[in-house]
Amino acid sequence: MNKGVDVYLTEGCGRCNLVGTPKCKVHTWNNELVLLRTIILDCGLTEEVKWGSPCYTYNNKNVLMLAALKSYCAISFFKGVLLNDSKNILDKPGENSQHGRLIKFTKDSDLAAMEKTIKQYIKQAIEIEKAGLKVETVPNPEPIPDEFKQVMDENPELKSAFFALTPGRQRSWILHFSSAKQAQTRISRIEKYTPKILQGKGFHD
Repeated sequence: MNKGVDVYLTEGCGRCNLVGTPKCKVHTWNNELVLLRTIILDCGLTEEVKWGSPCYTYNNKNVLMLAALKSYCAISFFKGVLLNDSKNILDKPGENSQHGRLIKFTKDSDLAAMEKTIKQYIKQAIEIEKAGLKVETVPNPEPIPDEFKQVMDENPELKSAFFALTPGRQRSWILHFSSAKQAQTRISRIEKYTPKILQGKGFHD
């Protein structure tokens, strides 16, 4: 256990003027962060502090971080896009995030019941580092067509399957759907290829 993480849990990350005060977001999630810390350390990762927050590494490679935000705390995986999200619990930090994925926890989350699943995802992330896998980065990703966003919002399984694809496969679908000039054509293409996306394939597979 890293003493710097003890300081983080008692004082906060220090990135704002709320550090050391009860209003620091870390204190909102203190119980959850302490339990998550225990779960993570039980998986054999090395505990460090980077960018003011707890960071966990394997052979000096960043695997995940703990984060405290206003409405949730989270485990943030550096190469989360490569994880098999079989439980559909991963979120993107932002719409254009290519690498990282989060498991978010709120006051309603039953961490004890989720412990086995959390460890499965962490062990997946460790195996990714052991295998030396890299994340394919796509420069300046194209925006997702509005029609596809709407379909994914109505179909969480499709949304999860799409964001579980490699960035290159995601881009292949975005380009294919966006190339249609009319909205109805885009919708037809989305409907036609939804099964293929659910199978984890790109347009060119």
